[in-house]
Amino acid sequence: MKLNSVAPKEGYTWIRQGIWLFKHNPLGFLMLVFMYIFAAQLGVIIPVIGVFVVLLLNPTLSVGFMTACREAIQKEHIRPMVYLIALQSSSVVRKRILQLGLVYAGMILLMSFILSLLVDFELLLPLMTSDKPITPEALRQVYLILFFGAMLYVPIAMVMWFSPVLIAWADMSVAQALFSSCLAFWTNKAAFFYYLSIWSVILIAIPLMIGMIFDAMNLGQAASFIIAPISMVALTIMHCSVYAAWKACFAEDEVVLDA
Repeated sequence: MKLNSVAPKEGYTWIRQGIWLFKHNPLGFLMLVFMYIFAAQLGVIIPVIGVFVVLLLNPTLSVGFMTACREAIQKEHIRPMVYLIALQSSSVVRKRILQLGLVYAGMILLMSFILSLLVDFELLLPLMTSDKPITPEALRQVYLILFFGAMLYVPIAMVMWFSPVLIAWADMSVAQALFSSCLAFWTNKAAFFYYLSIWSVILIAIPLMIGMIFDAMNLGQAASFIIAPISMVALTIMHCSVYAAWKACFAEDEVVLDA
């Protein structure tokens, strides 16, 4: 498997290809993302263990969604059980993908601990437990969480972006997959910056703008009926575009994506 270096504008092309891929089976892809969100919410309900299991299985689910992208291109039916394909693989792949899950869970827990040292979460508790207005200091803490959280998650994203499929499809060890994913991200950092900037606007800036407009019209509750489905579709397309990024960064003898 060969690592490719792509132009910065390819970040936008990945999104276009993600849309093209989504159109192949929109209901199938939406079903997979809904299942993931439901499982994540269910995991949060179960104290400690639930969150850990969701983090542990994250690489497994990633391989499943990428496999679904392959199947969609080949005109195959997308099945919910595709999420388990990594665990149904060879014992070596199954062991490595679960080890990667442990690494990912450890990194997220470490990030959460560091974030708790940088941000005063006690100021945010009243926002989640009451209808009191947001104070300037609480709003400042929200922005700090977003800023520090993004900064801390960048290195995690770099090593985890491609590592699940590198283990499942390229037969790499955990350490080799983490290194190769980081190398691919860094080699194409300009394209990824362009790509992630566009998704930040789509998934964060636009929903916030819509919410502010509806709040100004005293229609705040109605905003969720517009934002939720748009965000769901956008999130699904983003997951599809990860496959496009994979195809661009790593040379494989497979179907070429259209745009």
